[in-house]
Amino acid sequence: MKVLIADDEPLARSRLREQLDELANLGMAIELVAEAGDGQAAIEAAQHQRPDVALLDIRMPGVDGIEAALQMAQWPTPPAVIFVTAYDEHALQAFDAHAIDYLLKPIRPERLRTALERAGMLTLAQRDALGGQEEAALSVTYRGSLRRIPLDEVVYLRAGQKYVEVCHQQGLALLDESLKSIEERFPGQFLRIHRNALVIPQRMRELSRGDDGRALLLLDGSDEQLEISRRHLPDVRRLLKL
Repeated sequence: MKVLIADDEPLARSRLREQLDELANLGMAIELVAEAGDGQAAIEAAQHQRPDVALLDIRMPGVDGIEAALQMAQWPTPPAVIFVTAYDEHALQAFDAHAIDYLLKPIRPERLRTALERAGMLTLAQRDALGGQEEAALSVTYRGSLRRIPLDEVVYLRAGQKYVEVCHQQGLALLDESLKSIEERFPGQFLRIHRNALVIPQRMRELSRGDDGRALLLLDGSDEQLEISRRHLPDVRRLLKL
């Protein structure tokens, strides 16, 4: 697996390089092929070296990591992008940039390994549009059997006492996994609107107020209105205005 590192801080690049060396020493097939200090240099290095994975900082001078990832995503065979950042407010932008993972600094070695292993499982076809159906899907219990639901068929996820309810285009299914875990597996692909609910941002249709003053969200694919907490209401308003 050929890896590119892009970060404007030399110390951050050094730490990533050391972590990659440690993973290589543990048996992972990793080759660091290029380093860059900004997004434009990362694009040029990726064009020349054709890495399998690009570890991109988001906040860099000039062309930032988001823009660099968007440009790479237009290539016939783009690298799998993993964002590495000290800030957690860019998850939705990461979704638009087709990132497969989103790591917060300081990076835990096990999270980096998990992200790289996920990237290594992607085929070239899967890298297009967020990794394709095999990667971007949820394994759910549906009508008494196990089934994979592609994320592009999901409307929302809502946590109950024991299971997460998955509303999708064919109905409802149950998932034995926490919302937090799902957010970590699919960074940027869901928007949290309440402590017990995640939605697909592209399905948001209408924001309204209930008779009791609660903020409610209507989504394409469902007639049910989901409650939005005060904490998450600004994010919903901002995205609906885009």
